[in-house]
Amino acid sequence: MRTKYIDLIDQTFDFPQDEFNLKNDNLIFHGIDLMELIEKYGTPMKFNYLPQISHNIQRAKGWFREAMNNIGYNGNYFYSYCTKSSHFSFVLDEALKNDIHIETSSAFDIDIILNLYNDGKLPNTRFITCNGYKPKQYIDNIAKMLRETDLKVITIIDNIQEVQDLLDATEGELNIGIRIASEEEPKFEFYTSRLGIRYREILPFYKAILHDNPRINVKMLHFFINTGINDTAYYWNELTKLLRIYCDLKKVCPTLDSLNIGGGFPIKKSLAFDFDYAYMVKEILTQVKRMCMDNEIPEPHIFTEFGSFTVGESGGAIFSVIHQKQQNDREKWNMIDSSFMTNLPDTWAINQRFIMLPINRWNDDYERILLGGLTCDSDDYYNSEQHSNAIYLPKFNKNKTLYIGFFNTGAYQETIGGFGGLKHCLIPEPKHVLIQRDENGRIETSVFSEEQTANDYLKILGYK
Repeated sequence: MRTKYIDLIDQTFDFPQDEFNLKNDNLIFHGIDLMELIEKYGTPMKFNYLPQISHNIQRAKGWFREAMNNIGYNGNYFYSYCTKSSHFSFVLDEALKNDIHIETSSAFDIDIILNLYNDGKLPNTRFITCNGYKPKQYIDNIAKMLRETDLKVITIIDNIQEVQDLLDATEGELNIGIRIASEEEPKFEFYTSRLGIRYREILPFYKAILHDNPRINVKMLHFFINTGINDTAYYWNELTKLLRIYCDLKKVCPTLDSLNIGGGFPIKKSLAFDFDYAYMVKEILTQVKRMCMDNEIPEPHIFTEFGSFTVGESGGAIFSVIHQKQQNDREKWNMIDSSFMTNLPDTWAINQRFIMLPINRWNDDYERILLGGLTCDSDDYYNSEQHSNAIYLPKFNKNKTLYIGFFNTGAYQETIGGFGGLKHCLIPEPKHVLIQRDENGRIETSVFSEEQTANDYLKILGYK
């Protein structure tokens, strides 16, 4: 009878996979022996494998390049990284090695842009698309960026008032985009996104306010849906509506030349993940090209804003199972040395599931368990995987510590969890490790931040 954990995985998935393999009963991630990482840095630990950022950027560029060549698409492609997914310097430093552009979402994003620009990391050939709702500080910072840099800034208009605010805060010509307020999926509690301008108002808005203003160049139509780019009737319906608006606007607005298909690619959240990226890219570009041909207008340049796709698959978290509690005849709780609510907040906030695998003991027998965090909150748990209704892990053995890893956690978890600040029940921020490769492909590791201490918390709370 096949009762080992490796048997369970073999029966359920294709394994090994590109990034996951086994060596001497231990999990290998992108060629990294995770047990060696644990022995060096301990747990709890978060890490970022930085080469994956460049790898995903180049994959996406390759899909768009191949599709454009195959269908004879005449526009250019611009890969943008939306900083809201992860603002860390190590992310931007790695991403900018790949000739990318940047999308911002708030006022302080502009301070990051200015820092990168002044350090020589952001050439003036890069586009900066300023997205989101724009209170005064955001407008003022955009104006500062326009004064102090020669970056290619496109401000995405979220509402009509922002046009006048920008004109008042700046001098000279402005390149702007218009964000469409897309319709949300039926499961949402509201019908239309709170961000952007409604479809039927875009042409009247252009004709009444933008058309005759000599300082304004409308360069981009911006489209974003929360579900991201997926092969669903909802996505294709929204894309079709976008293309109709683009064609109508282009006929009266000669400066319009770019289409931003915001909404990112999905990333791998299960070993059963299967998504045909190349097909989606080709189908999107084919529909854009066909619509433009039918309307006898040039094909637009294509911008994408990939956040999670850029950085998500670089991140991971490793915890120790420190105790098992048998709470009734069916439920066993494995307690980890950290908290899900505070350090993987999406698992609590939106029921997000990540790839979860043991780091060691793959040849031990397995059992069905629940995973609990250290806070006193009843919601601090993780109890199911996407592929099943339960978690199975090697059986608890107090003499053989079990280590578990959560993978592809690199987007949003630090910012939503309040990196470096207070955590629920004062559970500390884990040690954060960066993993890179040198020019010869050898693995190099370094500590980005140490685990929070009691003194760190006492200082934040005003006791010191």
